[in-house]
Amino acid sequence: MTDTAKLFYTKEHEWIEQINDDYVRIGITEYAVEQLGDIVFVELPEVDTELSEEDEFSTVESVKSTSEIFAPVAGNISKVNSSLEDEPEQMNDSPYEEGWLIELQLKETVDTSKLLDEKAYQDYLTTL
Repeated sequence: MTDTAKLFYTKEHEWIEQINDDYVRIGITEYAVEQLGDIVFVELPEVDTELSEEDEFSTVESVKSTSEIFAPVAGNISKVNSSLEDEPEQMNDSPYEEGWLIELQLKETVDTSKLLDEKAYQDYLTTL
């Protein structure tokens, strides 16, 4: 189980897990999943796609709406969670484990000053 205290978050409800110095895993938060409702389709990007910070890289469709997902950091996509193509409900059931979207090879070290730790993210959620 992912320790959510070790994740960083954006105000757009993406999470980032530092896998090692050069790689991060990215997904959307439980809050985002709850707001979307039952996820029925996930459009994933191609491996080796280069992303700049804030580039759109995925679309998540639910029974309620469609939401674009943006890169919180820059890098090159090294892996996509292709199991979501057949089982998008993994995002509903397990947004921090099986429901991750992509892994990025970073262009540079993650600037965590632009991101929220778990406490700051939880505090932010109380303002919504």
